[in-house]
Amino acid sequence: MFQSYSATTRPEDGPPRLSGLRDALQGQGLDGVIIPRSDAHMGEYVAACDERLAWLTGFTGSAGFCIVLADRAGLFVDGRYRVQARMQCADDFTPVNWPETKPADWLRAACPNGAVIGFDPWLHTPDEIGTLERDLAGTGISLKRIANPIDALWSDRPAPPMAPARAYPEALAGTSSLEKRAGIAKALRAAGQRACVLTQPDSLCWLLNIRGGDLPRVPVMQGFAVLHDDGRVDLFCAPEKCAALTLDGAVHLRPQEAFEPALRTLQGPVRLDKATVPVQIVDLLREATVETVFMQDPCLLPKARKTEAELSGAQAAHLRDGAAMVEFLAWLDGEAAKLMADPAHVLTEIDIARHLETCRAATGALEDLSFDTIAGSGPNGAIVHYRVTNGSNRRLIPGDLMLVDSGGQYLDGTTDITRTIAIGPVGTLEAECFTAVLRGMIAISRARFPRGVAGGHLDALARYPLWMLGRDYDHGTGHGVGAFLSVHEGPQRLSRISTVPLAEGMILSNEPGYYLEGQFGIRIENLIAVRKATPPEGGDARDWLEFQTLTLAPIDRRLILADRLGADERDWLDRYHARVLTLLRPLLTDAAGRWLETACQPL
Repeated sequence: MFQSYSATTRPEDGPPRLSGLRDALQGQGLDGVIIPRSDAHMGEYVAACDERLAWLTGFTGSAGFCIVLADRAGLFVDGRYRVQARMQCADDFTPVNWPETKPADWLRAACPNGAVIGFDPWLHTPDEIGTLERDLAGTGISLKRIANPIDALWSDRPAPPMAPARAYPEALAGTSSLEKRAGIAKALRAAGQRACVLTQPDSLCWLLNIRGGDLPRVPVMQGFAVLHDDGRVDLFCAPEKCAALTLDGAVHLRPQEAFEPALRTLQGPVRLDKATVPVQIVDLLREATVETVFMQDPCLLPKARKTEAELSGAQAAHLRDGAAMVEFLAWLDGEAAKLMADPAHVLTEIDIARHLETCRAATGALEDLSFDTIAGSGPNGAIVHYRVTNGSNRRLIPGDLMLVDSGGQYLDGTTDITRTIAIGPVGTLEAECFTAVLRGMIAISRARFPRGVAGGHLDALARYPLWMLGRDYDHGTGHGVGAFLSVHEGPQRLSRISTVPLAEGMILSNEPGYYLEGQFGIRIENLIAVRKATPPEGGDARDWLEFQTLTLAPIDRRLILADRLGADERDWLDRYHARVLTLLRPLLTDAAGRWLETACQPL
């Protein structure tokens, strides 16, 4: 099994660690320190050795930071994680609603007489530190670069990951590494730039057509790279990771300790992405008087726009994954029926997560999960990124909503799907909210839009049915998805804050939801790909785009208030279910196939 159900942190560990950290700060003459979730690569996912925020606070969410002062410790988390933070952390850590509360405003109130706040320059970007310094101007509060104080306190810190890298088949990538490097080098020359520094593992792996195993659930190799304007690449990582790779003569493998000296020898202008490059890299280049230019990581958009080979792989992966999901959903319905007939029947969240993993593994193609399965029943479903453990494992009861958000890593594609399932009859409120969430998901699925439209323009389509009920959700409507890379990929998003225009080949999630703390959670998620669209007859002669739904699995019709759907919404759902049945029925066992025929009946 890929997933473990042991808790990785304990609330009671936080207070003594916090006390030790405060002692260390006092010894350095510091009034406070910022402890972020990030590592030196600035991605969403970090290796066990970089889980400093979790080690200190107990909070295991994928975003947030803690500001520790002598008399208080503020844990800054967004709407996805507020319930989780309260559950995982001791009272010594005070949750702060972020981004509603800015760190500068919190510091201003906590340190009215000024303070010196330390930060590790390898774990923050120029964007973060620059914004904080501007917001603190005139307060007397200053920021100071320091060596990370957690590392000296963390006695049993895991070793850095050393998983071997492997080549990614060009037939699945659709483009050779040489072609990718040549294209980006050409863009550098056109911009008058001599080189760019790559810090994010998925950019590095995409560029070189390699994959690794340094991060849980994300098949990447950690390292840094410098791409020069003639297409040469200097790759900095532990050489033993690359023992199985055959790198061409334009890729020079160098040990990671050579990275900082190499930066000082670069000829500028050197391109850096200020949203992802560590402050330390900027400092090193400026100390060496190397001219720098802040522009987006040049791999991001080409990586986001999947090739035809990658899109074909995604379709194959979703067909395989959809069949596994149907086998699982048919099993879950059978277990729910046993529970309704006999309330003493035991069905737990871990049972559900384990059986789903078994169904995916039975495909014979599962490389890993794309993230730890979120299997939240009843009130646990309201914790947006809930991870079931042996301690939190809940028995299902009749009337529960069961939220299952999961995905698989296959060599030909990455999947991510959420279904909310009724465990017996549920209340009117649950059905009303489910129907509103479904209507929002359908609205995104049916959207047709002109080129230039960004995710921020479309996000409201998914929320409108909930808004009409006076309800909303505290996460984006969708994130980008990689091709056997990270299940969360930028720069494309369906989010209020996204300004990146959508383009053909981009894959995104479409996942509106609703969460009532202490009662239930609802989310419905399909992955969608952007493609060219034909305008309706008589429409403007513009360049139109639309979404193709990749995910194949039925949506629980028992939770739908059919009279709340418009004719076009009903038609979309019936056509979607007909497609699911046609494509998946030949791949299923007889029992799951019969179940699917019932689940996909027209409304």
